[in-house]
Amino acid sequence: MSAAITPVLSAEQARLDGLYSRLDRLRAQTASRLDHSRRSHVENDQELSQRDAETHFHRRRIAQLDAVEEGLCFGRLDYTDDETPMYLGRIGLHAEGGEQLLVDWRSEAGRRFYLATAASPAGVRRRRHLHTRGRRLTSVTDEVLDLDSADGSASSIGSEGALMAALDAARTGSMKDIVATIQAEQDRIIRAPLEGVMIVDGAPGTGKTAVALHRAAYLLYEHREQLQRRGVLIVGPGKQFLRYISEVLPGLAETDVLLRTPAELYPGIGPDRPESEATATLKGRSIMAGVIASAVADRQEVPREPQAVHYEDHTLWLRPEKITAARDAARETGLPHNGARETFHKRVIADLAMQYADIIGEDPLGGENLLDLEDRTRLAEEIATDAAIRDRIEQLWPALTPTELLEDLFASPERLASAAAALTPEERRLLVREPGGWSEADIALLDEAAEHLGAGKRGGRAGDSDSEQIAYAEDVLSIAAGSASFDFEDEESEILQATDVIDAAWLSERQASRRFVSVAERAAADRRWIFGHVIVDEAQELSPMVWRALLRRCVSRSFTVAGDLAQAGNAAAPASWGEVFDSSELTWRAEQLTVSYRTPAEIMEVATRLLDAIDARAPRPESVRASGHRPWLEIASDGLEGRVAEMAAAEAEAVGEGSVAIVTTPELAAELAWIETASVMTVKQAKGLEFDSVIVVDPDAIAEANPRNLYVALTRATKRLGIVAPDKPVFPGAEVL
Repeated sequence: MSAAITPVLSAEQARLDGLYSRLDRLRAQTASRLDHSRRSHVENDQELSQRDAETHFHRRRIAQLDAVEEGLCFGRLDYTDDETPMYLGRIGLHAEGGEQLLVDWRSEAGRRFYLATAASPAGVRRRRHLHTRGRRLTSVTDEVLDLDSADGSASSIGSEGALMAALDAARTGSMKDIVATIQAEQDRIIRAPLEGVMIVDGAPGTGKTAVALHRAAYLLYEHREQLQRRGVLIVGPGKQFLRYISEVLPGLAETDVLLRTPAELYPGIGPDRPESEATATLKGRSIMAGVIASAVADRQEVPREPQAVHYEDHTLWLRPEKITAARDAARETGLPHNGARETFHKRVIADLAMQYADIIGEDPLGGENLLDLEDRTRLAEEIATDAAIRDRIEQLWPALTPTELLEDLFASPERLASAAAALTPEERRLLVREPGGWSEADIALLDEAAEHLGAGKRGGRAGDSDSEQIAYAEDVLSIAAGSASFDFEDEESEILQATDVIDAAWLSERQASRRFVSVAERAAADRRWIFGHVIVDEAQELSPMVWRALLRRCVSRSFTVAGDLAQAGNAAAPASWGEVFDSSELTWRAEQLTVSYRTPAEIMEVATRLLDAIDARAPRPESVRASGHRPWLEIASDGLEGRVAEMAAAEAEAVGEGSVAIVTTPELAAELAWIETASVMTVKQAKGLEFDSVIVVDPDAIAEANPRNLYVALTRATKRLGIVAPDKPVFPGAEVL
């Protein structure tokens, strides 16, 4: 940078030093408060809970202050009316006297930094980009929007200079935020209202993921009170992808976020069972929701003939008509299977108690039954606690876990024939398997089953105390006597109130005995957690059953969905977003991103020719830059592995500190895993990621499984693309190599 700019650098460095000084003071003050909270004396559970909450608050604040250390301040706006310049940063900072030192990029005031243009400057004379490394200012670049006021004090690089500098930077293996280079079309999506489903539809490299993540940060800022309690769920296609994006939101000072893959949506289950694509596709279809519901209903059995049970040397009968009435009453409660089980048990025991009372209380002289209300209550209590009778009733309406339900279902062709009658015999055969382990496609089915089953086993009927047993028997007796005061809605209400009290007490005790946990930690352990907002990336890959699981996790139906239907690797992927959301009666809107910031024009030329052949409807992305490197082709009919290794080493040297990836079929990825100079991965693993250089190995084999997979592979590179093939490739686009 020229000597003329040195005073500018000096002045801006002084300003930057002041901001970091303020940051250090805030960090020290918060650390002091944290230490005070830790040392404070508590005398009861309430004070302990309050201390834990304060400690968590201060720790979270320190984490936020630490997160913005890099790139604290990145921009400045000067106005035509000579008002005080506005400095923009990752968080807002105020002086001790209240003066605004730094404006949060998410604030309404900060929005002017992204929207002002030369055609519509909105009172902005100059937009200055501050480029830093650590706490040192390395350079300053200006965009002069009011040309009459240009002072020549810094280099004017045009409206896209800072963006191009960021795009040309080396990829280091983790995604960086775009907070300093957000474009106007991206800003509009980021700041869209919280309500409804916002679909960010864009071609490779258009910034879908970055926009979605920055939208999460914006929503957590704009709707802090609402979302901080419930948190935000981010769903990505794989663990590599989640690792890649994991630093973005913490770097924007946001931590109330849980990152998960679809395979991690059911706590406690780690899918490790391989499965054919045909079976996985079938399990993802919406028809499986009906199969699960039928499987649950099938476990609510009614015997065809009366079944004898023995009690105190007498024979009682499980009568089909009474069992049917008990089943119908339990279903009418509207509770899930395990929750309605108690109603079923009470009804059945009530009938058995009436039979027993008729036997032992019969008047030899033909008068009324000799047992009074207290006697009948005791009889009902005794029958209700008889283990053999309870086990027989349990067989008719068992307490089930989701894993038990699905293991029994998939292991039994007979159960499948009953529950999955809507499937063809060939489809049902795809589902048959021995118990043991779970596949990725099973996760959504487990979630569906959990929704139908409700709470898991409680180890027998409710309660063990004498008072609870008597209350249980009295409820049973009221059913047997046909009490006019008995009402199912009232009973459901009473059961829920009792459960609420028990759960509240249990949670209170648990909370008092453990450390304070964050929203993300609580949400990770609770399948039923309801999030304030859900962000889904690579959404075109999600099956209808996964969407059902996600919709249960956000009852407000507030979603940000990022995806590109042209990149769908699933043969059963939807043809339009309407197929995904119209049937769910969701309010949704789509924003199209067509400018590819990541993929240079030379690479996009090859990818677009392929896209022309596989999807005529998909929007054609427009690259904003050229890399100066034409994609190259290497034919390696012999010694393919060795040649790929040589090319990877050459590319690693060419990109220096940048990243190199080898993308190929699962079979070749396993054979090339020994190469250390590049990340070796399948297309599925590479989805959503970006690298400085990419070597696509055996493109025709990739395209044979699904041409869209090759489209994904070709568009992972930000600078250089190489193709190694055993024979001259024939995929559309290969002719320009």
